[in-house]
Amino acid sequence: MKYQENIYSRLFNWGKLLLPAKCIKYFPPSFVLRDPIIHQVEKAMKNGYEVTVVVIDIINLHRIKQQLEVRDFLEYIRFLKKSFRATIQSLDISNEFMAIHDFSPNSLTMFIKWKQGTECLPLLDDLIKSIIHNVERVFRETGRVQPVFNSGYMFIEKKYTYLQDAIQTAYELALAMAHKRSDTEFNKLVHELSDIVAHKRICLLAQPIMDVETNKIHACEMLTRGPKGTALENPLQLFSLARQTKFLYDLEMIVLEKAFEQIQHTKWKHNIFINFTPVTIGNPRFIKDIKNVIRRFKGISPQKITIEITERDSFEGLEHFSNNLKVLRMIGFLIAVDDTGAGYASLHSISEIMPDIIKIDRSVIQNIDKNSVKESMLKGLLLIAKEVGSVVVAEGIESAEEASVLSKNKVDLAQGYFYAKPTSLSDHLQIS
Repeated sequence: MKYQENIYSRLFNWGKLLLPAKCIKYFPPSFVLRDPIIHQVEKAMKNGYEVTVVVIDIINLHRIKQQLEVRDFLEYIRFLKKSFRATIQSLDISNEFMAIHDFSPNSLTMFIKWKQGTECLPLLDDLIKSIIHNVERVFRETGRVQPVFNSGYMFIEKKYTYLQDAIQTAYELALAMAHKRSDTEFNKLVHELSDIVAHKRICLLAQPIMDVETNKIHACEMLTRGPKGTALENPLQLFSLARQTKFLYDLEMIVLEKAFEQIQHTKWKHNIFINFTPVTIGNPRFIKDIKNVIRRFKGISPQKITIEITERDSFEGLEHFSNNLKVLRMIGFLIAVDDTGAGYASLHSISEIMPDIIKIDRSVIQNIDKNSVKESMLKGLLLIAKEVGSVVVAEGIESAEEASVLSKNKVDLAQGYFYAKPTSLSDHLQIS
């Protein structure tokens, strides 16, 4: 019996499991961070990356252990490790993966870096789903006992005095998301998010979208922040939690309502861009709810509102998406495809949606003055936009050199820190 207990104990200390040595750092089987991971996270953050901790929990591993003999369970664990290793390697994402380990007996923990802001959330969701789906498929095909997975993730905050504390906090919250336990910080965060939604405790900042030729404000995009001084002030934390707890629709509808309130209060005359995920637009309640907002703010024309659809989220399989999009157009809203060039097949999205506005992702624009291939991509997207009849907005402009390339190629509109940082909508009235 003692021999079997020792084997089980060793099985749960997996360690050093998934990626080749060149792609991954290894750590002891308890959550004790060593200098390598802290150094990697610190370096990634200094280089402008966001770092997220992802926990994939195997919720039925203990039951599987009870069903199998010791030798069979040992083989099961080996096969599970092999399946994860093969899946991750097949996805060819080693540049984003920083580390992976088993800090909890029944789960795997991954550290992933992202260059984007909140637009990386659908990519992260899809990545986690792909890993889990592929491993589940392998187990179905081989006829083995099916593992059941839960997942959770949280981004590492940059405001902590000690980075190790920030990493530890992110890990604990990601684990709580995966476990959905009643005795963890998970419920505190869910309660806080529920309170934010119930009392609409968000604020909106506005970032100008400039006319490249005249250098005057053409529109503003509304950007969301959680309650100041809280863990959810950061939009990355706010929306990542909302996506994992089914509050996303309510949160995005509050953003719409708050945007209308600010337009009314400031008497803003230009266009306003508001971001929506396809799943929100495809919600059967969406048109009814948006009409209610329009009735409340009768003085605001829908023609002054542009609905931005993130191109990083897929709209395939959303039953009401296409019809809701048609109704939005009939009401008078303009439609923009966001993140073009960075997510799902851009040409497919553009051909399906036929947007009024195409927003080109900053990954195409960044350092475009030093990269002829990126300028060629820009020219190609401009040709597509001309064929569709769409106006083009270039996002993420951070230098005069990048702006000059846009001017040379006669890009319509541009947005980025080079022109203005996000601030209150009223601040832009003086320069509009």
